[in-house]
Amino acid sequence: MIILSTIIFISLVLYIYYKVMVVKAKDPLTQVYLNSKARLFLGSLVFFFGINQYLAYQTRLSLFIGIVFVVLGAAQFRHGWKASRHYQNEYAKQQSV
Repeated sequence: MIILSTIIFISLVLYIYYKVMVVKAKDPLTQVYLNSKARLFLGSLVFFFGINQYLAYQTRLSLFIGIVFVVLGAAQFRHGWKASRHYQNEYAKQQSV
């Protein structure tokens, strides 16, 4: 439980960090890249929160809610990962020009 709580806390902190960095960035490409990184950490936050809630209560209702959270978190993580890789390459191309 301590490990899941730590992962949830770190994901929350990194999500907030990247969201603040999106507001501070002026370049639209940088904003999109940082937003994709924030989505990645939001997905991990929701994913591990769903697992943690099931392990904490272990009821049928928490199982169904946990499954929904795990699926939504995995989808957010996957989309954030793919977007982050794409915009990382675009950002590298822009920096080299």
